Amino acid sequence: MSHLGIRRYRWSDLEAVWALHQICLAQVGLQPGDGVWYDDDFPRIHEVYLADRGEFLVGEIPGGRVVAMGGLRRIDDTTAEMCRMRVHPEFQRRGYGARMVSALEIRAIALGYSRLRGDTTLNQPAAIELYRKYGWHEVRREERGGCVVVYGEKDLLGAMSPLPK
Repeated sequence: MSHLGIRRYRWSDLEAVWALHQICLAQVGLQPGDGVWYDDDFPRIHEVYLADRGEFLVGEIPGGRVVAMGGLRRIDDTTAEMCRMRVHPEFQRRGYGARMVSALEIRAIALGYSRLRGDTTLNQPAAIELYRKYGWHEVRREERGGCVVVYGEKDLLGAMSPLPK
């Protein structure tokens, strides 16, 4: 198994995170701009995430290849959205997603958030299972762009019931 280093996003990562986003959406039959996912935040990662009490992390393997990413976007003073969770298909099932979720949860607590929210789709069962494992619970579902979007949240100050299997 390759070592994964996790660090804060840098401007020079933009091309790599955009490519990773496109690859991971294609893996589940989606594409940027299809009405299910927004993508206007990519050229503004510093403004949307880093400058507004958020975070954007990348996971890289030796040699500097970015193979994972995830962000925290401020919703309000107590809640952040965990978003842009991606692991390149060639590097899935190695615990990289779990490491990113853990790093983002730790960072959310350090930033003063007590609740995280996020979403995924039913055609991403590995993501649903990962969030369930980390104590997220489902709050609602909606059909959007031909997909069922599952919305979840997690109380960072205490355990909540996990997402159903």
